[in-house]
Amino acid sequence: MSSETPASSETPAAPEAVGPRPRRLTYAAALAALEGLALLVGGGWMLVLGLTGDPDDRQQAVTGGVTLIVLALLPLLAARGLLGRRGWSRGPAVVTQIMALPVAYNLLQADSAVIPAGIALAVVAVTALVLLVNAETTRALGIRGPGNVEKQDAQK
Repeated sequence: MSSETPASSETPAAPEAVGPRPRRLTYAAALAALEGLALLVGGGWMLVLGLTGDPDDRQQAVTGGVTLIVLALLPLLAARGLLGRRGWSRGPAVVTQIMALPVAYNLLQADSAVIPAGIALAVVAVTALVLLVNAETTRALGIRGPGNVEKQDAQK
């Protein structure tokens, strides 16, 4: 009797076994993690100020802080998945970057000290998008395009 279960013998090799993780994938994961940490810190700061400070609307400040903390989970989970070379992780990472672009645009439209933050956010979002849609990243994550399904099935 074999110690292998039928499910494990049918599972194709994971992308991790193919070789070392490409630097582009590592950089994309780092940028997603950076965005997640920024959201987490911003949400925590907003929550603490809402609870201990004197905001105009305490309920709105607390709700905003909790919302940012929950939103931080998306890029943080995506970063963890990218580091683990999980194909599912590219979607949430791309969505995070697409959501960051309008925020960066709004920051750039302000007449205040947040303009540099808008520039930084735009640079990070565009850079991460370029890294995430790169062919090397796609291969490392084991993502097959619509035309490649038949080709890869025929090679088995």
